Amino acid sequence: MTARIIDGKAAAAELRAEIGREVAALKAARKPTPGLHVVLVGEDPASKVYVASKEKLAAEIGMNSVAHRLPAETTEAALLAKIAELNADDGVDGILVQLPLPKHIDTGRIIDAIDPAKDVDGLHPINAGLLAGGKNGLVPCTPLGCMLLLKQALPSLSGLEAVVVGRSELVGRPVAQLLLQADCTVTIAHSRTRDLPAVVRRADIVVAAVGRPRMIKGDWLKPGATVIDVGINRMPDGKLAGDVDYAEAVEVAGAITPVPGGVGPMTIACLLRNTLTAYRARRG
Repeated sequence: MTARIIDGKAAAAELRAEIGREVAALKAARKPTPGLHVVLVGEDPASKVYVASKEKLAAEIGMNSVAHRLPAETTEAALLAKIAELNADDGVDGILVQLPLPKHIDTGRIIDAIDPAKDVDGLHPINAGLLAGGKNGLVPCTPLGCMLLLKQALPSLSGLEAVVVGRSELVGRPVAQLLLQADCTVTIAHSRTRDLPAVVRRADIVVAAVGRPRMIKGDWLKPGATVIDVGINRMPDGKLAGDVDYAEAVEVAGAITPVPGGVGPMTIACLLRNTLTAYRARRG
């Protein structure tokens, strides 16, 4: 068996095009243009690349896209003041504070300060609570992207057994909640899970979000399983590797996301989708 490749680049391009058409229709109807504001503190190289990409892709589909670049020495109080300013600005539909923040700033306090209705990263406790309760809110972008790829790859998720490897607040826990909402039977596995390979092996769906390169081997997988690899690990040779041993897994799985080109492109596309969702919820 050779797995079908789940093309995240193509799926993301299709989603961006769909959002672009909706933004164009809003403009044609002389309605306000959705506005995404990203706040970057400091000079982290990866963060600068991410922010530039978000800014570029938002502008390409016609959204108002603004990046607020603040120096690394920005105080927590100054960052909170910037967030309060964006919360109060009616032209701002989505706010994203790029992580990680400098060590002198309390990340939790910053996330808590964002208006939940504009929290397009889906990390505010109110949005996390809505997700846990199965109610509508803004969903974290990477888990949302995982679900869209799964729904594209499988005719139905109902009744399937899913194992999520990783329990982070950013990916593992929210994607487990989304899988539950899709009527999957869900296990969250982690570093303390006993006989992890056996747990993974019973899954129809495996979501790998543990942050360890090539940890999940091909013989951990049920033949024909659908594998979503969230991991992006920079290897010593400079190449990227996922949390799944792709060369082994592709011979066992039924469908699999590559790294790069799988979940990553969907994350930014889902940020744009969340911005449009927040726009609609605020403006009708």
